[in-house]
Amino acid sequence: MKIKLTSVYVDDQAKALHFYTEVLGFTKRSDFSNGPYRWLTVASPEEPEGTELQLALNNNPAAKAYQQALFQQNQPAAMFFTDDVKGDYERIKSCGGEFTMPPTDVTASKIAMLNDTCGNLIQLTQLARW
Repeated sequence: MKIKLTSVYVDDQAKALHFYTEVLGFTKRSDFSNGPYRWLTVASPEEPEGTELQLALNNNPAAKAYQQALFQQNQPAAMFFTDDVKGDYERIKSCGGEFTMPPTDVTASKIAMLNDTCGNLIQLTQLARW
């Protein structure tokens, strides 16, 4: 088995596409509309055929409640791994990204947290090298 797709709920797909491509640096993989429904995915440029992230509209009351609860509890909706959290922190800040926590050493890793402007917190994680 493989994980090929996962989702994050967003309150605005156009704004999310801008953030995930222009600020984080992901690439758009799929963008299809059928009436009011839009299927929108992005992927890491480091693994263009790897796992896709669906930017799913939170127009379902349960999805919206879940997204808001995670945000209010300061819990990330997604975690992305990096080999250089400090470098990505600086790059993302220079593109307008707003961090709620700068790179911080925690048990066995270094993390940073940022607001995706679409209702989510995103955690960047760099694993410690033993």
